[in-house]
Amino acid sequence: MVTHIVFFKLADPTPANIAAVRDKLLSMEGKIAELRDLEAGIDVIRSERSYDVALITKFDSLADLQAYQVHPYHAGEVIPFMRANCSSIVAVDYEA
Repeated sequence: MVTHIVFFKLADPTPANIAAVRDKLLSMEGKIAELRDLEAGIDVIRSERSYDVALITKFDSLADLQAYQVHPYHAGEVIPFMRANCSSIVAVDYEA
């Protein structure tokens, strides 16, 4: 199992923009066959070091994660939306 965690810091972190980012991430549910588990949440602490939204996804294999990265919905819809709305994006991928 491979876990892919991504944190998003928005350029304009209004409640509406934060919700739109979370909703766009959750819109991947059911559209990408390799995606085994999907969770997206909004930060509740709001400290200086906090990011605004977190994404946690799980895949059966590294090959499935790589297929997700280039999937037309992820690469064509989600990534451009995130890049347009975020000032910083960081990720960690690990096998468990």
